[in-house]
Parts: sequence; structure tokens; C-alpha cells
Amino acid sequence: MRRLFFPILFSLTFSTAWGQPASGTGLELNYLDKSTDPSKDFYQFVNGGWLRENPTPPESPEWGRIHELSQQNAQALYSIVVKCSIAHATPGSLEQKIGDFYLSGTEVERLDRQGLQPIKHDLDQIRAIKDLKALEEVVISLHQRGIQPFFNFSSGQDAKDSNQVLGRLSQAGLGLPEQDYYFRSDERSLKQLAAYQAHLNGAFRRLGYGEAESRERAQRVLELEKRLAKASLSHVEMRDPLAIYHPTRLSDFAAGVSGWSWPRYFEGLGLGSGELALTVDSPKYFDAFYQILESSDLGDLRSYLEWNLLRDSYAYLSEDLSKFRWEFYSKTLTGAPVQSSRNGRVLNTIDRLMPQALAQKYVEKNFNPKLKVQVKEMVDLLVGAMDEDISNLTWMTPATRKEAHTKLSSLTFKIGYPERWQDYTALTISKDDYLGNVWRVISYENKRDWAKIGKPQDKGEWYMSAAEVNAYYNPRMNEVVIPAGIIRPPFFSSQDDALNFGGLGTVIGHEITHGFDDEGCKFDGQGNLRDWWTATDRENFEKLAGLVEQQFSSYTVLDGKLSLNGKLVLGESIADLGGLRLAYKAYSKMLQKKPAKTMDGFTPEQRFFMGNARIWATNTRSDYERAQVNLSKHPPGRYRVNGPASNMPEFSKAFSCPPGSPMVRTQSIQIW
Repeated sequence: MRRLFFPILFSLTFSTAWGQPASGTGLELNYLDKSTDPSKDFYQFVNGGWLRENPTPPESPEWGRIHELSQQNAQALYSIVVKCSIAHATPGSLEQKIGDFYLSGTEVERLDRQGLQPIKHDLDQIRAIKDLKALEEVVISLHQRGIQPFFNFSSGQDAKDSNQVLGRLSQAGLGLPEQDYYFRSDERSLKQLAAYQAHLNGAFRRLGYGEAESRERAQRVLELEKRLAKASLSHVEMRDPLAIYHPTRLSDFAAGVSGWSWPRYFEGLGLGSGELALTVDSPKYFDAFYQILESSDLGDLRSYLEWNLLRDSYAYLSEDLSKFRWEFYSKTLTGAPVQSSRNGRVLNTIDRLMPQALAQKYVEKNFNPKLKVQVKEMVDLLVGAMDEDISNLTWMTPATRKEAHTKLSSLTFKIGYPERWQDYTALTISKDDYLGNVWRVISYENKRDWAKIGKPQDKGEWYMSAAEVNAYYNPRMNEVVIPAGIIRPPFFSSQDDALNFGGLGTVIGHEITHGFDDEGCKFDGQGNLRDWWTATDRENFEKLAGLVEQQFSSYTVLDGKLSLNGKLVLGESIADLGGLRLAYKAYSKMLQKKPAKTMDGFTPEQRFFMGNARIWATNTRSDYERAQVNLSKHPPGRYRVNGPASNMPEFSKAFSCPPGSPMVRTQSIQIW
């Protein structure tokens, strides 16, 4: 669901200033790199000073303006949890649960004394497995607490009937980020795979096995995961909603399966043994799962479950085990040389697992409701710009144009925070059981999620914390969600409309465009997966999208050694381009009613583009950049700025870019 940014790992080992030296407009002139010609590298021109003064902190894989604001919001959340932890809160109150959750994770001496004790019962159950029925019972128990060996089960809207909620079965169970990590043959990838195998070996040593047996178990788990990875859909394939929509009934899906009882599995989750409506992302993946169950040695399956249990638990155990996890998953995979603080990690856990608990307190103390009105005014201008854009598209025929207008008119917006906060009354939190708290929260959320199946979709639900520096478009509800956490500088302030439209305006425009990108355009205004395009329009759109794919495939990172995957970043790149165009058009409409003047030496039009460029300033470690090229749907910040702007004649005019400049494409691309 999170379409705009990467997840942020809060770190509280250092502080970041809440404000930077800025002009009267809010533009940080000291961050400009005036030695760079904006017509050659606009990203560097706007952000060179910031990039120089804000190196990536030792505990982070990357650091950008987004992370800077997230850090500020994290400081506000940290104040909330600390206050709750020292208050004599009423038992059962939200304050008690927040405070005790924090205390349970920060009392390191107790966690160190406990060692593996919190998972001993589960280890004993796994080691006692004698047949596939017993294995299934253990898998049910693990899935209830968010540990996902083999596959994942959740609720999900029916892609072709968005008012209904189905059960969704999807691929999971890999210890590496995605399938290609197991099969790439370049030197660096082979070293990472060897490091993963060594990490597996170390995991089994920590589980009490000798060196030789640990090596053997590590090798067998790696081979099992390779079989799962080989059957998995790629990240590019998962972007196609049609490719992952396979509705079925439980009775049909379970027919002919040996060694595994789906009715027993769902009954174990508390969903009863009756009929159940499902969608299966990849039936072929589950065919491979059945083959693994039937052909694998039971001891190998036990080892795989032990590894899944430890992998999803050791961040919440002793400091030694937490560091062991960090050494591979952060240091080796992303290049971060220093582990973030225990306080920061615990805060991140609470915010991730109980987002609305902290967000409710955050909004009470840090968000002015009047901002919702200002953002709504911006939204209205952006929607008007999109409506006008659809009317004037030269490549779209009247039939599809009518459908596009209908979809846009059905688009809804949620701004700031939910109208109804989530209820945590039934949740029990203890101040001396960190892993238990984690599991109880996940079980609570899973039960809430699974209870939606077979019922009408709740249109008021949020899938993001209101304190998050983020935004998203949900194609199945045709809605854009803009949390309070992003309605702050450098995205939005009261000082300069040009910077506001260049910042938050482009973010909102980005999300609106997601409704019409290569993925979102497959859903109609009611959120249903339906082809509402004529064949001619589909062909025209795909030709234009292909040009965007080619443009971004030509970009490289790591000094030209690695090219972007244009297919993987296509949706985000279309949205970045559309978002910049929409926001510029909306701002131009505002200028007609509210003229602006040159300030700080820059015209309103120039400040608009600068407002967009500055939000994407990011320093990234090479290991993390390499990983993101393989995993992320978003291009690196430099290309999120230069790529869209180079397609806009308005940018070229604003900065008087000569023809043939790097920031002026010979044939500009316009889709939306």
C-alpha cells in the first residue's frame, strides 16, 4: 500500500535540528550548489549543500530530507512513549500499554538474562514434530503471531468486487529480500549469499547445535529456500494486478492436496471449517509448496521452522541476538556500520505494530486541524488540474476519456488522521515481556484482519500511521491518504505557495496519478479490476509508458556500474512525472488568482521546481543503493528530480536551459 517512500527506521542516537537556516520564503539558500548549472544537474544545484552537510549517519543505510523530517516526528513520538513509561497510568489505558511496551523492550539486563527462553516452548514444539499434521499445527501457531514460514495469509479486497473482502494467500518464507538474491551470479551477489549461509550457520549455533550440524542444517535450509524462491513471482510480476488475481473457493483450492489440510489450517486460525472465499497470488507457488512438503525430509522442515522462528524473534530478545540479526540484515545487506540505539529500535517496533496508538497522541500534540483545510484547497486545485488534463489529452479517445473523468470524480481523500481511531481495549501489554507483547499485538491485528473476510470493506480504514512521512494511493478504494506527519516543512508550510505546491503538491499529484499509472489504470472508479480502456487507448498508453521505461532504464548508479530496472520503477516514474505536471498546472491556476513575485532571487516558477527537488535530497550507501535498484519500485532521488523535470518545457523555460542540455530531453514525454 505504501506507494511513495521506503519505510524509515527511527534512530535516536543523535539529534537533528528542527529547523534549518532559511529565507523568508522557507527556501534554504545555503543548501544550493551554485557551482552546478541547473540545466545540467538540477538535483545537485538545489541539494548540493544539503548533501555535503548531511552525510549518512553511521546507523542508517541512507539519509534524506524525508528521513530528516521522520527523525523530527520520531522525537515527538519518543517524548510520548517516555512520558507514558514514567507515568502511573491507569491499567488498561492506552498510556499504560504504550509505556509498558516501551519498558519491556528497553530493560536490556532482563532480556539478556532470558536469552532464548522466550522462544523455548516454540522450539520444543518444532523439535517434537513427527509428521506433517504436527508440522501444520506449528505453522498455524507461528502464522497467528506473524511468523510466516512457507506463505502468508491475510485479508484483501476482491479486486473485481471492491466492496467484498476475501482471504488472500501469498508467497513468503524467504530469509533474503527477494528471489534473485538466491540466483544472481555476479561476485558481489555470491559473497552476499555466502554471508547469508554463514548467518544461517551462526543461527543454528545459537540454537544449540554443534558446528558440523549447524553447517549441515544451514545448507539444507538454504536449499529449501531456493526451491521456494524459484517458484516465487518477481517484484516486477507482482506489480501486475491481473497476474496475482486468482479467486477460488476453499473447497476447490483444497481439492487433491495431500499432506496439508487447508480446512484444518483455517479452522486453526479461528475462521471455522466451512467454505471460504479466497484469492491466491500464485497457484504455481503453492504447487511448489506442496511438492516441498511431500519430498523434503522432516528434519529439514523442522530446521526451516526453527530458522523462521528465530529470524522473526531475535530482534526482540537479548542484545547479543539483536546485534547478530543486525550484522547481516543491516550491516551486510545495506552497509550501515553502526547499529541504531535500543531506544530507537523499540520505538520503531511500537510505531510499526501499534501505529494508531502513537499517532493518536502525536496528532493531539503536534497537528493543527486548520492545516486540513489548507491541504483540501490544494487538493481541489490538483483534482481540477487533472480533470482539465484528461479533457485535453490528445492520445485518448472519447470513450476512455469519459471513464477517466468518472474515475477521477469518484476519487476520495483522507487528510491528516482517521475519523475513527483504532480500539486497543482488548489488547494486553506487559512491562516485562517484550517478545510476548510483540506476539500479542500481531495476533490481535491478525484476528482483526481475518475477521474482515466475507464482510463488506470498511471504507474508513487507514493503512498508515498519521505520524508517518508518507502518503499512498489505494486502487481498490480509489482513495489518496495524506497523513499529518508529512504536512510539515519541507513538504508544506505557510510561507510560500510555490514551495508548498512543489513539495506536498507534487506528492499529492503523484498519488492522484497512481490511479492512472500502468497498475492503477486497471482499476475503475469503484476500485474494481476492470478494463475500461479501448484497445486503441491501451496501445497509445503503453507506447508512452514504454518511453518512460526506456528513460529510466538508461539511468545508472554506482558510477555507472548498475542500471535501473525501468519496468520495476515504471509506476512510480509515471506518477512522479504526472505529479509534477499536475502540481505545476494547479499552482499556475493559483497564480492567476494570487499573483506571486520573485523572492530570494528566484521566480515563483523556479521556486516551485526547487520545492520539488529539495524533498528528494538523499545520501545513500552503495550497498543499500544496490539493494534498492533490485527491490524498490522507486528510482533514486536524483532521478525522481531530474527525470520528470527534463520532460517539462516549463522547467526548461523557468531556468533558461539551452537546447541539448542534460535537463532538456529532445522529445519530452507526457502521459498525464
